[in-house]
Amino acid sequence: MSQKVYQGPGQALSKLLYDGMTIMAGGFGLCGIPENLIAALKESNVKNLTVISNNCGVDDFGLGLLLQSRQIKKMISSYVGENKAFERQFLNNELELEFNPQGTLAERCRAGGAGIPAFFTKTGVGTLISEGKEVREFDGEKHILETALTADLAIIKAWKGDKDGNLVYRKTARNFNPIMAMAGKVTVAEVEHLVDVGDLDPDNIHTPGVFVQRVIQGEKFERRIERVTTNE
Repeated sequence: MSQKVYQGPGQALSKLLYDGMTIMAGGFGLCGIPENLIAALKESNVKNLTVISNNCGVDDFGLGLLLQSRQIKKMISSYVGENKAFERQFLNNELELEFNPQGTLAERCRAGGAGIPAFFTKTGVGTLISEGKEVREFDGEKHILETALTADLAIIKAWKGDKDGNLVYRKTARNFNPIMAMAGKVTVAEVEHLVDVGDLDPDNIHTPGVFVQRVIQGEKFERRIERVTTNE
């Protein structure tokens, strides 16, 4: 068996976790989140985490579980809605929050993975987002300087993966996963279908295995959605 394949999320996170670390978690809402790895983080009791993710799950699922157990010290994200624990802890000064426009958050992660330390963007000029940041003019328009994001650990979810860590995502579940896979010092992926090396079409691979250090076959995927809309 490949040295990258681990038997379960707990084993995959073994010797990687420590208090005060920074973790990137892929997903968007509840779509494409690494459910099994998040559950293992909760069981580990690691604390004082800085978590970089688009949002923080819901109250009883996804990263919301880590808010319930007070394991997260700071969130770097773009969306707070649908999580009452997130709102309550922030308003009570129990949770630090670094808020980002969604596109800026994605680009900060992408830049981190590409080794680009910072970039200028027009997004956020003249708003609270720009406070304390360098401002320059390009072509007569103001831009603010945003720094790249990296993490001690990236946990991501893919549809298929082979034993060398090559990954394929499915539809909108791709979201933040590919860019975060590149920006983690160590990246652990959970996949729905683990296949042998050579079973994936090279032209269809989204994340090359060079960015992935550990991979597991996920066991349980609830695939929750935030809301059910009907025509009734």
